[in-house]
This record gives sequence, C-alpha cells and structure tokens, in this order.
Amino acid sequence: MDQPYAADKLIAQARILAAEYRRTMGRPLPGISNEIAEHDAVRLLQLNVEKDDQAGWDATDPVNHKRIQIKSRTIFDETKGGERIGQLKMNQQWDAVVLVLMDENYEPYEIYQADRAELEEYAAKSSSSRAKRGALSVGRFKIIGRLRWDRENGLEQAVWDNQAET
Repeated sequence: MDQPYAADKLIAQARILAAEYRRTMGRPLPGISNEIAEHDAVRLLQLNVEKDDQAGWDATDPVNHKRIQIKSRTIFDETKGGERIGQLKMNQQWDAVVLVLMDENYEPYEIYQADRAELEEYAAKSSSSRAKRGALSVGRFKIIGRLRWDRENGLEQAVWDNQAET
C-alpha cells in the first residue's frame, strides 16, 4: 500500500474519532488536533515534513526554504472568541508559524501564516507578558499574519503565482 494514502486514511479516521470523542465525552481528545493539523498543513500548503522532533520546526517550505512551526486550534463555537494558540518556541530556530484552524469535525477551514519577524515585533511592542513568551490569541495571530489557504478558495493567489514560476 502506498504510504501517503495510508496516512490520509488514518487522518480521516482520526478526525471521526476525535469529533465523536468530543461529542460523547464533552471535551477534546488530547493531542490529536495538532497531529491532524500538521498533516493538513503539509498536504494543503505542499510543505516538506521535518523528521527531527528536536529541530524546533515541523516542516519546511520547498519554495522559499522557510522553517515552519505548525500550530492548530479547533474552533467549536465561533461566537465565543478568545481562543489561544499554543506557545511559540521562541528559543528555537524557525522562520514562520502556520496556524491551522479546524471546525468541530476537525476539518481545516483556514490556514494563516506569520513570519518570525512580525511575531517578534508584536511581542516587543506588547505590554502583555503572554505575548512576550510567545502566547497569542487566534484573533491576534490572524491580524499579524496572512491567510494562506481557506476551504472555499484553496491557496492564496500569490502562492499559486510563485509555484507557476518554478
């Protein structure tokens, strides 16, 4: 059996299990959203997986060779707001962060990207000790970064243009 197909099938089953677990137990299944998000970011943004867990980043962009941390957030109720992303590894060597937003079925609906310099600039200007440690809200990350992919339109136009020139 071809490896990518097996991974896609496994992730599809993980989505179903995670959604059903939350509906049944009333809380998310720990750790699964990040695994699903990493798979989705790599597949949808056409990234290369980083095999070394100690690297400080999860993938690299084959077009510009940026080292990317992948973060996720599953949004169960969009009316609540205030959701936070996991703390960024500011002491590691990486170039950008990708945030995969997923719906209650653990399906991606938007992916945002922010470069390290933009995140560091925000942290330096912020009076928030959380921001200085690399902890941000989803809303703040969306303001700082840019939309790379969404469910309706796919990849942003600039990404398509970059790939057409290679």
